[in-house]
Amino acid sequence: MLDRVTVVVVTHHSAHCLDRLDPLLRHCPHVIIVDNASEDGTVTSAQKRWPHASILALPRNVGFGAANNMALARCQTDFALLLNPDCEATPADLHTLVTAADTFVDAAVVAPQLCDADGHPEVNYRWPWLDWKSTGPAAEGPLCVGFVCGAAMLVRVAKLPQPAFDERFFLYYEDDDLCLRLLRSKQSMIIIPSCRIRHRSRGSVRSPRRLSAEYWRGYHHAQSKLIFINKHISPRTAVKQRAQLLAITTLALPVRAALWSPKLLARMLGRWVGLLAWNAR
Repeated sequence: MLDRVTVVVVTHHSAHCLDRLDPLLRHCPHVIIVDNASEDGTVTSAQKRWPHASILALPRNVGFGAANNMALARCQTDFALLLNPDCEATPADLHTLVTAADTFVDAAVVAPQLCDADGHPEVNYRWPWLDWKSTGPAAEGPLCVGFVCGAAMLVRVAKLPQPAFDERFFLYYEDDDLCLRLLRSKQSMIIIPSCRIRHRSRGSVRSPRRLSAEYWRGYHHAQSKLIFINKHISPRTAVKQRAQLLAITTLALPVRAALWSPKLLARMLGRWVGLLAWNAR
């Protein structure tokens, strides 16, 4: 089973995550790690831990989607497991996902149930929010869905568009975009609730410049949201959404400054600048 899968991990200041990745990666013969210009020794540590892995050490941060595209272009196996550094998976988890993919032979994506650090299930699957808001109880068995979180997904490489990720999304919404394109091309995505993988959300990056990292997180979230709306709804709707978000953020900035949370203030300031910098072209 493991020989049929390439595990793809995109890292950026992710040395603190390597211990939790080891239970899976040391057993997998095909591993590709794309490092987005880490400064914390991620590449050196990964090379020592997994000498069998192919490690692409990039001189600059090209973004999450672009880094995954580089790895997918190098895959020689039928399947790839796209795995965030803040996820904890085992060979048994991967075996479960591949078994499901062999059962549902038309599926482009098979995904696990993600759980938070305390083991509580996350809402990592739904229908596209452009259509309607998903409601109801959690899946009790394999279920065809319209979106799965990109933190952990087993993909059938031959069924992905080329390139898989739209590289205009530097960070955030790249999985929304991919899943929506797959759904519209009538490719199925299936959640396997019996496969539970722990996800320490927002734990992939531990930047030495914390406030700068929060600023860029806010910036890219604002940019990617507008890119998604512009692409999948209309430029007019994106321009209107930008104006509304700019007004709300401008009013909220003084309040956030008065409450004084440097982390949240940096993120909100990044969002404000991201909204200002965006244009429909």
